[in-house]
Amino acid sequence: MNQNFQINSKQIDKIQKITEEEKNFRIKNLEIFKEEGFPSKKLEDWKFSDFKRIVDNNFDELDTKTVVSHFDKVDLLKDFEHNYIFLVNGNLHSSNFDFEDKNKIKINSYDKSINYEINKNPLVCLNQAFAENGYSLEIDKNYKFNKVLVIYNIFTNDIKNKILNNKNKIRVNENSELHTIEYTINESKFKFINNVLENIILEKNSKLKNLNIQRKKNEGIFHKYLKNNLSLNSNYTNLIFSSGTKFNKLDIECNLIDQNINCNILSALFLGNNEHNEIKTCINHLAPNCKSYQQVKNVLNSNGKGIFQGKIYVKDLAQKTDAYQLGKALLLDDNAEFNSKPELEIYADDVKCSHGSSSGSIDEDSIYYMMSRGLSREQSKKLLIKGFLSDIVEHIKSPSIKKFVENKLEEQISEN
Repeated sequence: MNQNFQINSKQIDKIQKITEEEKNFRIKNLEIFKEEGFPSKKLEDWKFSDFKRIVDNNFDELDTKTVVSHFDKVDLLKDFEHNYIFLVNGNLHSSNFDFEDKNKIKINSYDKSINYEINKNPLVCLNQAFAENGYSLEIDKNYKFNKVLVIYNIFTNDIKNKILNNKNKIRVNENSELHTIEYTINESKFKFINNVLENIILEKNSKLKNLNIQRKKNEGIFHKYLKNNLSLNSNYTNLIFSSGTKFNKLDIECNLIDQNINCNILSALFLGNNEHNEIKTCINHLAPNCKSYQQVKNVLNSNGKGIFQGKIYVKDLAQKTDAYQLGKALLLDDNAEFNSKPELEIYADDVKCSHGSSSGSIDEDSIYYMMSRGLSREQSKKLLIKGFLSDIVEHIKSPSIKKFVENKLEEQISEN
């Protein structure tokens, strides 16, 4: 462990209004983390993302102390009408639901109700030990949002050498629907770690569509463990466009606990110089007649590194499962790297499960064809990149949100 990262249970003593049971749970998680340390390649789940090495190479000192920062309100997106939540360094700052029936929505700061379950991921244990900040959002039964909810995830310019541990929870109750955009705005030019544990609960016949994207490149190091519990006839889609951070690992667990669930994880990333992005998924089919679909696409420029570890687990009871996953990469440089590790673990016999992975360089014949029609080489390359990523963008139904995402992807491509 980084020798200048010293933590002990005295920091837990300073957390206010916790029960003795919660305090003991936090201390137990801290003990596990101190024994394991930051995850390294010795752990199978981290074989492509040596977090310990990243910490050692980027930080001379670190601390987990709570951050209280001055915040000047950022300008809202003008591209489309929306509700919003402001998170500042992980703290719930403010919210606005003027387009909705506010009686149907409950929004609060960090929910201290704890599921006393130990996770083998050391960063989750670190979060369980120290998390004090975050938000809890609940949508009542039989309510569909009129407008998208944008979660402005803001990091102020004074964040430096910190590990921010945040915990979030979203519950969409029966027959309700919510669309969210997590929009990360990192104003800090320094390096820090944001370590998030997020729980999403979809009740019967509910729907959640979430989109992740960032405003600009930054030096942040991000890790999120996202646990989704999906109930009867629910529909979950996660669209990931979060390019531009120094390091980002999204660890997604989806538990399909009843019948007729539809679960989709889709990603289109453009990773430039020394950017490292990993998506790790575990889709647990625990009931019959459910569908899951995963497609992760990376375009990788000089020294960019993309990883997709995708696992499909099918329980013996989960007959009529339909599960698919695909990882694809377009390599623009000899130093770019894409690692794919698909897994199938199937105990039912009446299923349709498949996976695939491919990577390759840009098609020079296509470049030549477009140049013969009057485009420059750079224009031709950008057109091919946009075409490679476009089928993920097509899953966005709103024309204004789709245009917003296309513009962000265009910016990411142009910056490289």
